Amino acid sequence: MTTTAAPKQPASRLVDLFEYGLNSPICLTWELTYACNLSCTHCLSSSGRRDPRELTIAEAKAVIDELEAMQVFYVNIGGGEPTVRPDFFELLDYATAHHVGVKFSTNGVRITPEVARRLAGNDYIDVQISLDGATSEVNDAVRGAGSYDMALRAMRCLADAGMKNFKLSVVCTRHNIPQMDEFKALADRYGAQLRLTRLRPSGRGADVWDELHPLPEQQRQLYDWLLAHGEQVLTGDSFFHLSAYGQALPGLNLCGAGRVVCLIDPVGDVYACPFAIHDEFLAGNVRQAGGFAGVWRDSTLFRRLREPQQGGACASCTFYDTCKGGCMAAKFFTGLPLDGPDPECVQGHGEHLLATRRDVPKPSGDHSHRSAPRPRPGPVDLVLTRRTDLDRPPVSDCREGPLADMGPV
Repeated sequence: MTTTAAPKQPASRLVDLFEYGLNSPICLTWELTYACNLSCTHCLSSSGRRDPRELTIAEAKAVIDELEAMQVFYVNIGGGEPTVRPDFFELLDYATAHHVGVKFSTNGVRITPEVARRLAGNDYIDVQISLDGATSEVNDAVRGAGSYDMALRAMRCLADAGMKNFKLSVVCTRHNIPQMDEFKALADRYGAQLRLTRLRPSGRGADVWDELHPLPEQQRQLYDWLLAHGEQVLTGDSFFHLSAYGQALPGLNLCGAGRVVCLIDPVGDVYACPFAIHDEFLAGNVRQAGGFAGVWRDSTLFRRLREPQQGGACASCTFYDTCKGGCMAAKFFTGLPLDGPDPECVQGHGEHLLATRRDVPKPSGDHSHRSAPRPRPGPVDLVLTRRTDLDRPPVSDCREGPLADMGPV
């Protein structure tokens, strides 16, 4: 594994080399579809309805071929709910047969005993069951009625099939921070490993971030809990901003956007980060000449992100070397400057900026389920409009729905 650019000064740590980017990503997220049977309030990709332009199975297999050639060891598959894509399991088998391991996130909707046995029989597959409350009251308020029971049923199927160390994946909010011990006990009960991730103000998460992101005292509570359980709990490097409390948490403690991390979305667009789905961070598309490898290695955006970072307003902070200024996506979607402090800076440097923010960027796309029309007090005039070439291609509701074309496993 080699870097795409050599630092001017010899790097003393592996993480220093990562800042200059690698020839291949070590954490690639691929959202196969925006279709989803749920409407989680904090969904980072505003998923719900499928996009009629999503990659075909042939195009998806071509991407997998590229990943194999690039020696990408594994890919994080998400959505939407990836398992409702009709060809999901075919793509899963194709990837693992071509030496690309798969870790996929699911709400559990298609994890039956039969599917669980199939998954447990493949050593190159890992499963993450999403759950955002250790009780149904906390979870279902965010993920929807019945989602708690659905997730537990999926975990029970995986455990009964003999699958070891699958993941229980939790997005940390102010409502579930007090439940960390319960989450750990729940994971242990099913032989799973607990994985915690940070709530980002991306997608629909931007609408609920102010009311859901952990309070300052909860940030400290989470930090202390992670220090005590860090060897047993995965974080995906979500909480490097908490390192400014003093002791670095396990992991890279680095924003890897465009350096070691990126996202492929359902239509083949490549973004610098799974949490930064916005035109500002769009690097290219796998359908263009050169494919994914060309985007990863030659994108102007990625080359800029791999240049030495100066730290901006955070450079003079004592803790800059450990927190690196925090999360790029969190700053962008709360309207803060990218060279400024994280909105959840534990030293409090982001608080006054949040109080004075003006223009807050909106996500580039919204695939949320259509809500029922609000009743109007009087008659409604029917207005016919002409579809223009700028509109997306017409598609019926049934073809656009999350369960469209869903055949047998």
